[in-house]
Amino acid sequence: MTIIGRPDLPPNTLAELITYIKANGDKMTFGNAGLGAASHLCGMLFMTAVGKEVLTVPYKGNAPVMNDLIGKQIDLSCDQTTNTTAPIASKLIKSYAITTKTRLGSMPDLPTADEAGLKGFEVGAWHGIYAPKGTPDDIVQKLSKTLQEALRDPDLVKRFNDINTEPVPQDQATPEALKAQLVSEVDRWAPLIRAAGQFAD
Repeated sequence: MTIIGRPDLPPNTLAELITYIKANGDKMTFGNAGLGAASHLCGMLFMTAVGKEVLTVPYKGNAPVMNDLIGKQIDLSCDQTTNTTAPIASKLIKSYAITTKTRLGSMPDLPTADEAGLKGFEVGAWHGIYAPKGTPDDIVQKLSKTLQEALRDPDLVKRFNDINTEPVPQDQATPEALKAQLVSEVDRWAPLIRAAGQFAD
């Protein structure tokens, strides 16, 4: 995920942005792709870390958020690198930080939120593949092994790199690891969502 702003937003660094939000947050807007979307969760965590609420504007998807950010209709957002890499490179939007533990090789000048001042701040979007409940275990295992093979394909790895994402390690591409990841994420986000009182339809 990347913390991003409209192209003419005055702050140029994350530290400057935090100071600006604390002084002007009551007049600012933070767009997201809809209640429960990764951008919504990232925004809630960001505002909690900054200690200042900004008016949240939920959209129906990432594209209209990006359009309005580029068009200066909203001030801030938080979105996946797969959606923000091109607008950042074209300077259509401002980028303040990436929310991973390490910098991206394709955007080496973009600091992590942690090193830019929000210690411990980390948000990642991940995807899993699910089968209907009751699917025979041998089918689930076959699908899992096929997925593991696909994630080793050099063309797929290159494509992932091109859009600033990466496949999970092989030992994480299993049904057991996915279940553990899901439980961990629910435990992490549920208290924040309950405290905010915002739920997806």
